[in-house]
Parts: sequence; structure tokens; C-alpha cells
Amino acid sequence: MKIGLIQFDQIWENKKSNKEKIKNMILKKGEIIDLLILPELSLTGFTMNSHKFAENDNDETFEFYSEIAKEKKCFVAGGFIEKENEEFFNTLILVDQNSNIKAKYRKIHPFSLAKENESYSSGKEIVTAEINGSKIGFTICYDLRFPELYRFYAKEKVDLIINIANWPVPRIHHWRILLQARAIENLCYIAAVNRIGEDPKGEYNGFSSVFDPTGKEIISSQNEEILITEIDKNLVEKTREKFNFLNDIKLI
Repeated sequence: MKIGLIQFDQIWENKKSNKEKIKNMILKKGEIIDLLILPELSLTGFTMNSHKFAENDNDETFEFYSEIAKEKKCFVAGGFIEKENEEFFNTLILVDQNSNIKAKYRKIHPFSLAKENESYSSGKEIVTAEINGSKIGFTICYDLRFPELYRFYAKEKVDLIINIANWPVPRIHHWRILLQARAIENLCYIAAVNRIGEDPKGEYNGFSSVFDPTGKEIISSQNEEILITEIDKNLVEKTREKFNFLNDIKLI
């Protein structure tokens, strides 16, 4: 399965400009891709103004992702601010080329250090989906610091875990180490999409990356670009056959 990681400088709280930037980046890439992945809160940046930019799951952002999916004949995974009743969620949706929502994951761990928990409610469950025979799990940014969450995906025997993020420069070495660790301990691919540039509270230098089931970094970048690589479900299966660590997990 071929995946594309869209790493770009998100324009603060400007859905229109971010949509234009994303479309221009995609137009420059003629390759056939099975799955395109965008950063956390893709069209707004990591804003705490959840009430101002919130949408339903069939609103503006969904329509935009659906348009891309249809044009590129691929799946699109991206973030948005979701409103349900009186609650707001930092949400990832997976859309197919027929405008179907195939998965919707709500961030389980809002980033309390930035008081995200005061603007967003917590998700309550893991979410998986299947693309071209590969089973995928979803996480968002701060979730990366909680290995127990990833263990639930390992028990589901996913082939790939996605993390979309706005992970800042001061802790970027944590990002890189934790991504590699999550791949090694769960014997699966990790595909992580960060942003570059600045927002009112921080600076970002990307390092969107894909790690294979042994922890080998396949691709990484600090530039504004679409990183393209392939994941091989057979490698996941062979690695788990050789190292049967997951069978020895004791969740006590």
C-alpha cells in the first residue's frame, strides 16, 4: 500500500488558505497513492478556539477531504474540530473516494500542558479500518506518549498505526524516539505526520516519518512536501512470526 504524508506550514485558523495550499501540493504530485494523511487539525492548526471552528462530520472539512479522495482515487485521513451536542473533539476522519467516512477517531488524550483538555473532550475508544487488506489504527499527537493505548492496537493485530500531530521543536527528539519505540514494541508500521512553520504558541520542524515493524526509519523530512512510501503487510506478518513478542503480553 502506497501512502503519502502531507507535511506543510499550516496557516493559523484559516481553512480557506490551508485548503488552497494542500490542493496545490497535491497537484504537483502525479503519483498514484492509496492513502493521503494530513496533520492534526489540518485546516486550522492547533487552535483552542474549538467553539469557533467546530463542524459536523459531514461539513466543510469532510467535503474537502471527499473532493481530494475522489480526484486522487484514494483514501484521505485528516483532522478537524468536531462538534457533537455541546462537546468538541479533536478528531481524525478517514474518507474514501465515494465520500464515505470509513473511520472516525477522537483524540483520547487532550494535551493538558496546553490546556487542550479545557477546549476539547476526550475520545473513549480505539478505532480501526481496513485499506487494501491492511488493518490500520489511529492516534493523534499527545496520544503518542501513552504506550498502553498502542498496546490495544497491537492486540488488534493492526499492520499500521497512524499519528497526526502538531508536535513542537523543543520536544521533537521525544517525537522521533517515541515513534520508533511504538513501531518496535508493537511490531507494526508507524506513519506520523507533523507540521512545519509557526503558530502563536510554537515552532514546528516536521520530521514526519514512517518506521517499519523493526523500528527502521523508512522516510523522514523537515521540508514542506508530500512524503511518499510503501508499507508491506507481509513484512509485518513475517516480523511477528520471527519475534512473537505480542503473544507474551500480560496486561496486569
